[in-house]
Amino acid sequence: MMKTALIRLPLRTFLLTFVSLIWFGCKEDSSSSTTEESTSEIVNPSAEMFDLYDFAKAPQDGVDSLLAKYTPFTLTTDVGTLTDNEKKIIRLLMEAGRLSDDLFWYQAYGDKEKLLEGISDDRLKAYSIINYGPWERLGGNKPFIDGVGEKPLGANYYPADMTKEEFDAADLADKSDLYTFLRRDDAGNLKTVPFHTQFKKEVTEISKLLKEASELSENEALKKYLSLRAEALLTDDYQPSDMAWLDMKDNKIDVVIGPIETYEDQLYGYKASWECYVLVKDMEWSERLSKYAAFLPSLQEGLPVSPEYKQEKPGSDTELNAYDVVWYSGDCNAGSKTIAINLPNDEEVQLAKGTRRLQLKNAMKAKFDKILVPIADMLVHPDQRKHINFDAFFSNTMFHEVAHGLGIKNTIDGKGTVRKALKEHYSALEEGKADMLGLYMIDQLHKRGELEGEMEDYIVTFMTSIFRSVRFGASSAHGKANMIRFNFFDQMGAFTRDDEGRYSINFDKFQDAMNALSEKILTLQGDGDYAGVAKLVAEKGVIGSTLKGDLDRLAAAGIPIDVVFHQGTEALGL
Repeated sequence: MMKTALIRLPLRTFLLTFVSLIWFGCKEDSSSSTTEESTSEIVNPSAEMFDLYDFAKAPQDGVDSLLAKYTPFTLTTDVGTLTDNEKKIIRLLMEAGRLSDDLFWYQAYGDKEKLLEGISDDRLKAYSIINYGPWERLGGNKPFIDGVGEKPLGANYYPADMTKEEFDAADLADKSDLYTFLRRDDAGNLKTVPFHTQFKKEVTEISKLLKEASELSENEALKKYLSLRAEALLTDDYQPSDMAWLDMKDNKIDVVIGPIETYEDQLYGYKASWECYVLVKDMEWSERLSKYAAFLPSLQEGLPVSPEYKQEKPGSDTELNAYDVVWYSGDCNAGSKTIAINLPNDEEVQLAKGTRRLQLKNAMKAKFDKILVPIADMLVHPDQRKHINFDAFFSNTMFHEVAHGLGIKNTIDGKGTVRKALKEHYSALEEGKADMLGLYMIDQLHKRGELEGEMEDYIVTFMTSIFRSVRFGASSAHGKANMIRFNFFDQMGAFTRDDEGRYSINFDKFQDAMNALSEKILTLQGDGDYAGVAKLVAEKGVIGSTLKGDLDRLAAAGIPIDVVFHQGTEALGL
């Protein structure tokens, strides 16, 4: 069993990690672009407002215990493998990511500066920055600032006083578009405002940085993508740049930037959130993973569901790649951090060209060592702990992302896309589908001799990951998906729990539960069954008293829920 001892840092050390990243000069008037000669430090966007605090005392009830849910980790890579131009491109992309952060703040909350200026407790200010607002993302979006009400389900995408009935009745052609805000005109009626209009000044700056990076690129495919992405940010027409992104094959540097995921909109799940990742591809690992994409068509045909729910064909140009991620900002940096990506989300692009699955190796290893292994030591029966290893964790995470491309994107009865039909429940069900079909793929490839190790390794590591992800809470699509799965598996006898609170897998029943839940999810998606999904979430998307007690034990033992990043040019050695 691969193990690394849990690093438990006192809160003072945790916060001083952030303090070392403070950069008081990162204002628009002094950092509108990053030139080739620039030596200014670009730091973690979540570090900009941290100051020196006296947190010598050990974490206890209150704000200290909130901050203790996170453990710091430094994002880095071997910069010795990069050319001088690639290093300059990374600086430009990090600056673009820093500017992107403020756009997500507006989408998630509104006026960031007004919020932070009104908080006198520096610890609460720090926690607000981590959460991109005054609501706890790893605690069901409960407010942690006195006087703050419940978080609007529609975040800041819609007027706070807008009802669903008013939205449904509004005669606005682009009201459910991914890239529009709903606002009120002078008469109080709903209107739409495109993202690129609302953020005209900011996206102009970000576009300029991407164009500068494009001019520096010696890789023609990356040059084309960066140029097209720079244009897309000014118009919110992302299909051409998505297509160009999928055409890149041998690029060492990559960036994911723009309004992408829809998790933040929990009213409808329509609106996309701004985010940015800057990535350095691990060429050797990516080459090892490339063979698995070829299996997608046959795996689609073998899905455990009736033929009409698997009639779509996954794109033939799907890629699997491994990366070191060196920058997170915006949506992907809020609360729980993403460790793998499956993009683009555009169903038309997926069906035409497939997707790219990005495995964020360094961030993944951080969560395995600092969180998953300690959870296994507490909650997995000693007889099965030998099955916990990083290779299985990596594969489970990777095939989760691959599995987003399986199944069905459009309902079978003409209701449109699954995303539109299931509205706010789409994300949770889609994440649940990817978990189940990812494990289905592993099972099938293992039987074909394409994966090494014991199947029990993948299953026990998968089960342990449920305990890790369910801690993200009901406000997270991934948290909901894991709650549903835990309760479904429990009902089918896929695992047992002894008197000491240690879990064991019943492997035969686990396989039955995996197939049954896969079929249920695929059927709900294909039917566009909004009411059926709502019922599943209401009945199974809850944490029972026994599981809650076990999760409380993890918290009492000081096992963090997630990570926060020390990142930027200094961390990377640029």
